Amino acid sequence: MALVNSSSVTEFILVGLSELLELQLPLFLLFLGIYVFTVVGNLGLITLIALNSSLHTPMYFFLFNLSFIDFCYSCVFTPKMLIDFISENIISYVGCMTQLFFFCFFVNSECYVLVSMAYDRFVAICNPLLYTVTMSPQVCSLMMLGSYMIGFAGAMAHTGSMLRLTFCDSNIVDHYLCEVLPLLQLSCTRTHINELVFFIVVGGVITISSISIFISYALILSSILRIPSTEGRSKAFSTCGSHVVAVALFFGSGAFTYLTTSFPGSKDRGTWFDNFQCQHVAGMNIIALYPRLSNRLFSLKIHQSHLPFRANDGEELISVYTEEKTKAQRGMS
Repeated sequence: MALVNSSSVTEFILVGLSELLELQLPLFLLFLGIYVFTVVGNLGLITLIALNSSLHTPMYFFLFNLSFIDFCYSCVFTPKMLIDFISENIISYVGCMTQLFFFCFFVNSECYVLVSMAYDRFVAICNPLLYTVTMSPQVCSLMMLGSYMIGFAGAMAHTGSMLRLTFCDSNIVDHYLCEVLPLLQLSCTRTHINELVFFIVVGGVITISSISIFISYALILSSILRIPSTEGRSKAFSTCGSHVVAVALFFGSGAFTYLTTSFPGSKDRGTWFDNFQCQHVAGMNIIALYPRLSNRLFSLKIHQSHLPFRANDGEELISVYTEEKTKAQRGMS
């Protein structure tokens, strides 16, 4: 899609997190440290998983993609955000639309990668004997391809609908990146179609992914509670604990960011875009704290495996399943 600019605005000024001069240096150092930690952490996980053949399993294949996405969407706008702390942060129209596209692409893709990871844990715990067949390399690759394609479709919908708008007045974006809602506030043309696209895409992503993950973990919990021994339940819980925390962090922040700033019953446009400071705080959880915490959680997961790394989680759960079945048969005899 060609980025045709029909607006008189050729560049945007990003306000950033704070205009207080005394906070610029502390915030710059804080987020520079978080950014470096995020980049190093995710690249470390990517390299470790790629080079260690013991980690070439479905769970770590999904973690590889999750770390890649975290790394990419942190790099999409964090460098520009850091510039805002030391100088005026100006971004061109084309640069703004490009940033919007890639931000939406990586965030939407990540939602479905988390869904794929939840399904992987469901198969490993609820159907361990079929794990190797069900989560074959071909199936895992198709699941990741589907995640990226859905992310691409959502990003195209947001960016395409934004390109039809005209910006002819203010060019000051009350945000630290080019995001949908603050850009709609600057448009001098009607934004009803954009608002509809926003709620269909964002609402669909959040609803489908959260319901899928909830159903997967409801079935996982039901299966775990049927395991008679405490040791068996502990082993089963240990395979999905990191993912549960990562999902809670990601969707909790995302839901607060996108849903608390919009009220479907609003009569005037101003209520759609109020309280951006709340959105800033929640957004920072996604772009800075979530990648940092998620790669830390999963690196702990790998560390718990101890070198040399343990075998496939599905194989471990097959062992648990067999042990529990043997115990049950002995109890009946």
